[in-house]
Amino acid sequence: MLGCVIHGRGDLRVDELPEPAAGPGQALVAVRYGGVCGSDLHYWRHGGVGDFRLREPMVLGHEVVGTVLAYGPGAAGPAPGTAVAVHPATPCGVCPECADGRANVCRDTRYLGSAARVPHVQGGFAARVAVPAAQLRALPEGLDPRRAALAEPLSVALHAVRRAGPVAGRQVLVTGAGPIGCLVVAAAKAAGAGRVTVTDLLPRALSYAAGVGADDVVRADDPADAGWPDSVDVAVEASGAAAGLDTCLRLVRRGGVVVQLGMLPPGQTPFAGNLVVSREIELRGAFRFADEFDEALTLLAREPAFDSLISAVVPLTAAESAFALAADRGEACKVLLDFTV
Repeated sequence: MLGCVIHGRGDLRVDELPEPAAGPGQALVAVRYGGVCGSDLHYWRHGGVGDFRLREPMVLGHEVVGTVLAYGPGAAGPAPGTAVAVHPATPCGVCPECADGRANVCRDTRYLGSAARVPHVQGGFAARVAVPAAQLRALPEGLDPRRAALAEPLSVALHAVRRAGPVAGRQVLVTGAGPIGCLVVAAAKAAGAGRVTVTDLLPRALSYAAGVGADDVVRADDPADAGWPDSVDVAVEASGAAAGLDTCLRLVRRGGVVVQLGMLPPGQTPFAGNLVVSREIELRGAFRFADEFDEALTLLAREPAFDSLISAVVPLTAAESAFALAADRGEACKVLLDFTV
């Protein structure tokens, strides 16, 4: 079978991989679609994500949907033939963070397609994958598998909005209109946000944000843009750029909340720390997600507007072209790989 494997910076290959079998407690899944994530792009372009660096070849991908084929000994779940989304995380369940109900920051988690530990956790960009059966979620009735491939990034966005606290009726700023930023817009609107403003450097990216509910879209490099708010109650930094964090800190009101969601470059990042002190701004991190996966599937099932974020579906055999398109934020939002080849 074929899979999408990163061997090092700039070295992405479609390799022949051994056929997996479902072991004890596992399910075997035929993958249908996989979404190319920003972290996948970072592994391809930079050889790592934040402080997680590649040390060995790794199958990429953690945004996958498919069909159940079989179960291993002691495993059970949706019947074979059922369309499912795969929750990519397997927390340890015993560390202090898991015990505290914060499994998303588990110190010993396994996450599909992640170089955070060695050996790396192989990902889901393969024709068939064996995963813990507990990670399967049957798709709600009527949810198209293509749209369902957005479940993982939407879960990330829902978690970021949850980390911000109540947003109903509030003014929200989102810096960065990539796939995650656009999904934060949708998550904030679903939570009742009063007005959502999105900033980005690219008109095409801003058009995607408008398509999922942004009330105002602003060119980040245009201080005269009429869409800039005077201040906001909540700001979510989704660009992964220091400039985005600076914008959030300067526009959030005194006593407001800033959520850092975008993964910043490795090493130290300067920021306007004195504003955090003098304005008593609450700066919070948001990492992956906790129990928002099922909520994401429900939201996707009832809202067809999410389809507008899917820019292209590309065969696995053209994976490098798919990655190049996904990296071109002036053209694409979310790009899916099609594994039915």
